[in-house]
Amino acid sequence: MPEEFPILILVTADDAGKRLDQFLTTRLDSVSRARVQEMIVEGKVLVNDAPAKASLKLRGGETITIVGEPHRPPLKAIAEEIPLDIVYEDDDLAVINKPAGMMVHAGAGATDDARNRGTLVNALLHHLRSLSGVSGELRPGIVHRLDKETSGLIVVAKNDEAHRKLSAQFAAREVKKKYVALVHGWVKKDSGTLAQSISRDPVRRMRMTARLEGGRAAVTHYRVVRRLDTKFGKFTLLDVKIDTGRTHQIRVHVAATGHPVVGDTMYGAPKQARGKNAVIGLDRNFLHAAELEFRHPRTGEAIALKSELPVELREFLKRVEE
Repeated sequence: MPEEFPILILVTADDAGKRLDQFLTTRLDSVSRARVQEMIVEGKVLVNDAPAKASLKLRGGETITIVGEPHRPPLKAIAEEIPLDIVYEDDDLAVINKPAGMMVHAGAGATDDARNRGTLVNALLHHLRSLSGVSGELRPGIVHRLDKETSGLIVVAKNDEAHRKLSAQFAAREVKKKYVALVHGWVKKDSGTLAQSISRDPVRRMRMTARLEGGRAAVTHYRVVRRLDTKFGKFTLLDVKIDTGRTHQIRVHVAATGHPVVGDTMYGAPKQARGKNAVIGLDRNFLHAAELEFRHPRTGEAIALKSELPVELREFLKRVEE
């Protein structure tokens, strides 16, 4: 939601008959209906300069004024007893092998309900004695992120000094990260670099795009491991290294070449891969953070860690190659 208030919205005849809360949900970027209803209840939404109910049926021609966001208590992460695969730990940091399906942390708009449960941060608060506070109470210890449906290695900081030094390594592009991805189709070149800038999609706000100018610089290097010609269609297994860590970077870059990550329906992958007489699906993205290398923030010693493909990805590969 924009930070500049008041926000003025004119209701057209095309929107006549819609509920006020329904209309605002479609007009405000990335704002849930529940949040819109909170704004209305708190009197932050005026229709023709008067408070209104969420159920108000619009007629067309009204002027809606949004005077501010709903008041919410600061959201804090919640310690939860969730199993964690800790592959490295010392007094300054830990490296976790994150499973697909786990969010790293709750979003800023989440509340203390199911949307703020089951996160990596919540699990960390239960398993580790301390976490850095540099990223705030919602993201303690979080130096970098992995998408919810991406598995693999992620480093977290236990104290502020370690956090700042690790963040500096990421900012200077000194951290080495390698991913394994399976994409649809056969990538033509055996290796290459994708360097389109990435920005938020102005229409579908949950997505990113490489099709607009003026985005943030992003650099992705890939190498073909092997090309697969299967009964479910053609695929390419890639090793991918990134110099930058933009939101959805690998997924956006490979999709822009016409080869979306298997399972990534947000960026154009089919729900199921279909051959002439065979169908197969994957309920997560075939993207795994397989290697991570950085300097220890206290000692300067090189730390290099690896993570094998999780069982569901190994089994998927085995099935398509049968």
